[in-house]
Amino acid sequence: MNHPSYRDRRRATAPPRLPGRARNARRLSAAAAVAAMLLVGCDTGTPKASPHSSGPGVSLAPSVTPSHSRSTFAPALTTAATACTNSSKLAGWSNRRLAMLTIAVPVSETSVSDATSEVSAGAGGVLLFGSKAPSDLGSRLTTLKSHVPGHLGLLVMTDEEGGGIQRMANLVGSLPWPAYMGAHWTPAQIQQNVTKVAKKMAAAQVNMDLAPVVDVDGRNVAPSHTNPDGWRSFSGNTSVVSKAGVAYMNGLRAGGVIPVVKHFPGLGGSTYNSDFGPARTLPWSTLQKVGIPPFTAAIKAGAPAIMVSNNIVPGLGTNPASLSPTAISSELRGKMGFKGLVVTDSLSAKAISAAGFSVPAAAVQALRSGADMVLFDLGSNVSSQTSSIATAITNAVTGGHLSRSRLIDAAGHVLAVRHVNLCS
Repeated sequence: MNHPSYRDRRRATAPPRLPGRARNARRLSAAAAVAAMLLVGCDTGTPKASPHSSGPGVSLAPSVTPSHSRSTFAPALTTAATACTNSSKLAGWSNRRLAMLTIAVPVSETSVSDATSEVSAGAGGVLLFGSKAPSDLGSRLTTLKSHVPGHLGLLVMTDEEGGGIQRMANLVGSLPWPAYMGAHWTPAQIQQNVTKVAKKMAAAQVNMDLAPVVDVDGRNVAPSHTNPDGWRSFSGNTSVVSKAGVAYMNGLRAGGVIPVVKHFPGLGGSTYNSDFGPARTLPWSTLQKVGIPPFTAAIKAGAPAIMVSNNIVPGLGTNPASLSPTAISSELRGKMGFKGLVVTDSLSAKAISAAGFSVPAAAVQALRSGADMVLFDLGSNVSSQTSSIATAITNAVTGGHLSRSRLIDAAGHVLAVRHVNLCS
């Protein structure tokens, strides 16, 4: 059945034509009304208009707007379609909830439910400690993840490097020390063997590995109080470390686990182990030639996350790198162009307290410097420590010592590494 067109009905009922200036005014008024409807925010739940929508706001536009002015509405349509971002959503979160998202809570892998209250409060991740994982770790972690507010996912991380640094080899299989891999395996073999382990990690609901170590060291000794690397390093040769590190990283990704490349800007040749006291890396001028290339290679290969060390870097300031805006914001973010997640090494390290920072104060300084997520050690006071860190971050924003935009940016990186889209 044929109906009169909208234009025909409009002609039949329209009042006498107005003078040109009045007609233009009426057109501008109608256009403004359309634009207002198109600019409705993404958080209101109001359907967004699109060029092909059948809603009244758009169907009227062709009749009251000259054809040559359609392009005037294109930016408004584009803005309405893209206005909702993770950042715009996070801007509506409280400072406390944002702060919690930047914290990884330490927990024993044999008792992951101990972190339930922190996860329920919005912690961005948990860090597993131990040396033998329970056979039902996967189901326990699935239960823990069910407590995440909004079911936005949870970073479940551990140290599965190989050799003596393995938390769950009984469950996922063992790897040799990286020094052995670098000396005896090709990059393809490294990737293949790491992928096998990563697939079992993912099956156990562990989705992040604090590895690979891409420090260029080469000392043929076990890691110790005085030497943080030793066999944890693939080699003393920069090229070998670069290739092995990327292979290890790609092996984790192929198995469904997020790699965290560490320890920027390189611990090879350090004066001491920062876990036990103040430590210095080689001079920055030397690291740029020897220690930085493996990180550059990893970034070019798509590294999703990088851990920053607690060592002081001569030539880059007097604070540990994890608390240094020069190391993180200027070098790693700025000059090297890294856009992924930046994680601190444990802020419980003696090098941090020796620099004059409590764990909560260090967390604030790390975020100010450009880090996105803070780590600390398992102890008897995890719950109170987590609360103290979140409070320190919140108070820093309120007091103007940490910008809210920086906190939102950090929280955004935590979500991005898990591919969480708050607008979907």
